[in-house]
Amino acid sequence: MYALITGASSGIGRCYARELASQGYDVFIVSNQEREIAETGEEISQDFGVKVHTMYKDLTDPAAPDELLAYVRENGLDLEVLVNNAGVFFFNQLINTEWRRVELLLSLHVMAVTKMCHVFGQYFAEKRHGYILNMSSMSAWMTMPGINVYNSSKAYILNFSRSLWYEMKPLGVTVTAICPGAVDTALYGLAPNLRKLAVALHVSMTPERLVKKALKALFRGRKHVVPGLINGPFVFIIKHLPDWFVFAVMKRISQFQK
Repeated sequence: MYALITGASSGIGRCYARELASQGYDVFIVSNQEREIAETGEEISQDFGVKVHTMYKDLTDPAAPDELLAYVRENGLDLEVLVNNAGVFFFNQLINTEWRRVELLLSLHVMAVTKMCHVFGQYFAEKRHGYILNMSSMSAWMTMPGINVYNSSKAYILNFSRSLWYEMKPLGVTVTAICPGAVDTALYGLAPNLRKLAVALHVSMTPERLVKKALKALFRGRKHVVPGLINGPFVFIIKHLPDWFVFAVMKRISQFQK
């Protein structure tokens, strides 16, 4: 059985690929980083002895999902798991952000995820079996200036995935949205010392721990999960932040960026 992971050349996506390989899956890994995805593929093959297919692909290309499915069919890959992990992040006010960055984020988080689910949902429905994992975020519940495009896209992924769960479940396909809080990767641009402190205080979660929890939820058929003991209760709090607190955060959060 194969697992397809997007954005697998680094960070959380790389951890998904390694964890699924450790569970015995052959993997098909995709990234828009050509050298890094090839190196990751070689590493996984050597470490776990599984079959590895790699592809350099820009998922903002509307044709990309169809091309990935064509590759799966042409190479006879018996795909069981799809992890839609590819994504980007920026912290900036909307009017001060170049439109190309906004468009890139929306293309990856909304259009690409939706079309991957459309294309591979049909594939899994034909087999009457499959798992689709979509990466949302705790920020899906947040009203936070500076990440308004990011958190809105993650809210879309969460609601899209929960609704799709009902459509696909009778067809033997599970769709799960994972909604982590802070994860210890370079995505958010935090300085290394702050990243270490956040992990030590359990404010941030290592990608390896997140991936294990996410896959456990996926294979148990959950619609969505907020991993971490404090994160579930914190969702209720962040939905009801007073305006004065949000403005105070706006003034201070930029200093923690590189």
